Amino acid sequence: MFKVIYQITFLVLIVCLPAVSQEAGYQPVTKFDPERNAEQDLAMAIKEAEKSNKTILLDVGGEWCIWCHRIDEFIESDKEIKNFLDKNYVVLKINYSKENKNEDFLSKYPKIEGYPHFFVLNKEGRLIHSQNTGELEHEKSYSKEKMMSFLKKWAPAKK
Repeated sequence: MFKVIYQITFLVLIVCLPAVSQEAGYQPVTKFDPERNAEQDLAMAIKEAEKSNKTILLDVGGEWCIWCHRIDEFIESDKEIKNFLDKNYVVLKINYSKENKNEDFLSKYPKIEGYPHFFVLNKEGRLIHSQNTGELEHEKSYSKEKMMSFLKKWAPAKK
């Protein structure tokens, strides 16, 4: 009987430990969600940025925003941009919608003229740049050259 209980316990641990360790790590915010707490999300992003020596990119927008979806598709479809972003940035989506404008959170940053909008923060969470993404557009999408130039300019200095 003891052997069976031991085996069951061992199997449960093997199955559950990977899930527990994944939950303990940083979970990126990849959707504009009005239910999320932007302050808590930023605190977690800062911890991750400090640990990984990355710059923080706040991506402000909403699920309602066509250009927000276009910029996501643009980034996901270009391996060079996606890899550079993943290697150098902790990206955090901040929701702005009629359900949750995140006014208290966003009041700490410069006024936003349009969406999506990027705020670049250093790994300690201090604002270092405010980027109107309209300046990165090209026709009905985005310019690879402008996007890479922007990302390279604000990426953390390599030691």
